[in-house]
Amino acid sequence: MSETDFCPSALGTKEHWDAVYSRELKSFQEYGDEGEIWFGEGSMSRVVRWINAQKIPRSSSILDIGTGNGMLLVELAKAGYSNLMGVDYCADAIALARSICEQEEVSQSVNLQVTDFLGSFSPSEQFDICLDKGTFDAVSLDPSNTQGKRSQYLNVLCTVLKPKGLFIITSCNWTKEELIKQFGKEFEIKDELPTPSFSFGGQSGHSVTALVFQRRDNS
Repeated sequence: MSETDFCPSALGTKEHWDAVYSRELKSFQEYGDEGEIWFGEGSMSRVVRWINAQKIPRSSSILDIGTGNGMLLVELAKAGYSNLMGVDYCADAIALARSICEQEEVSQSVNLQVTDFLGSFSPSEQFDICLDKGTFDAVSLDPSNTQGKRSQYLNVLCTVLKPKGLFIITSCNWTKEELIKQFGKEFEIKDELPTPSFSFGGQSGHSVTALVFQRRDNS
């Protein structure tokens, strides 16, 4: 989807996600259902495999932006990473993530916080790695000041991520070229993760884009 084609949507509102995670928390409490994994388990596994393959120290500080049910952090904790943080502006999402972390016995490795990444989030230290799996997509659909929210996202990201830190983003709304345009001023692309491809009408493409950026050191 090109930037000019972006249409505001309820998917970009806190009210929508509050309702989603209220249902998912209730479902977990009643049936043990952990809820939806954005873009499927494969997208989560690709991120964990890439981080493992880079031999990134297990003590590295990792932030999951818009963590939802926290399953990406659970998988990282199971892989041995112990300095993990997840933030979400939905209180029920964090309640669900805490319950899942307790069930999976990884609570000691994961710090979860109800906070608005674009507003109230103010960590005491910068992170080595920031992860985004669908959150920038949702920000991009916010009906109020969409372009301003994207700029705000970039500004906050540069505040909380160390110079030369890694930003791993998975998106279903933005192509590789569009993400480079969005983040290229402050970040350089480091890698592209493989994602499922499709063919239609003689053309091929990807329904999901997953990129690794490295923050430029402008000091």
